[in-house]
Amino acid sequence: MGKFVIKATNTGFTFSLKAGNGETIAIGGEVYNTLASCKNGCESVSKNAPVAAVEDQTVEGFTAEKCPKFELYNDKKGEFRFRLKATNGQVICASEGYTAKAACKNGIESVKKNAADAPIEQPDK
Repeated sequence: MGKFVIKATNTGFTFSLKAGNGETIAIGGEVYNTLASCKNGCESVSKNAPVAAVEDQTVEGFTAEKCPKFELYNDKKGEFRFRLKATNGQVICASEGYTAKAACKNGIESVKKNAADAPIEQPDK
């Protein structure tokens, strides 16, 4: 089972979603000002990821999906990445770069599976 891990930074709070094996599968889309807003970000990923469609922007003439959605795309280095957009269009989490498209798709499936009921681990105050 996956879990969200919240970390305090110099400017606020960030989160990552880790798979059951401890590997980071997605990171939050922003630095949050408060712990409460960071938790809300985690909950938004939990709510949106399992129902989000996948929009594969690496194929010509791709079909635009409604939010919530995962956008699968190529970055400047030519690697495959994904980002999850909430119903309001805001990016709520993103991936690392993958050299293979299949690995990126596996990452999306892992987020869908792990985010749904992932507990939130927060930093000590």
